Amino acid sequence: MSTSLSQSDTIEVRDRCLCFRAQRAARALARRFDNAFRPFQITQGQFSLMMALNRPKPPTMGEVAAFLAMDRTTLTAALKPLTRRELVEVTADPNDTRARRLCLTSGGRALLAEALPVWRAEHDAVDSLLLTLEGCLDLEALRGGIGLLGQADQPAPNPSKGGGRT
Repeated sequence: MSTSLSQSDTIEVRDRCLCFRAQRAARALARRFDNAFRPFQITQGQFSLMMALNRPKPPTMGEVAAFLAMDRTTLTAALKPLTRRELVEVTADPNDTRARRLCLTSGGRALLAEALPVWRAEHDAVDSLLLTLEGCLDLEALRGGIGLLGQADQPAPNPSKGGGRT
């Protein structure tokens, strides 16, 4: 087995690798939204995390970590600046004191309400850019495909156990 790589191997990975393209796109989008959210002193990641908490019933740490496809340690670190700013509150679950529930504070909800129009405007601009660049790009198919890729680390359903998709 040869241990050398050719330039054509490098070009193949550059042109075909979904991870590379997704990571590059994610970094570019994160920078764009980080700049848009700068007046609110939050990042795109913090906005997404706080939006994930905007539910009728405060979710558990595990539920939020799973929803955002991150581990609990990373979630805990991401929550620290939000709790320091009193935008998010972490409390013990009344039914299970080992579990923690995450709740937006009134200040967190107000900040999200202010930032949401900026998020919408930025998304409209990104959608327009994508449509202009490709002309006939199906944005809903792109969003759906990215959504499926976001579940790629989850085990495939086992049809023999009735876990197939319907």
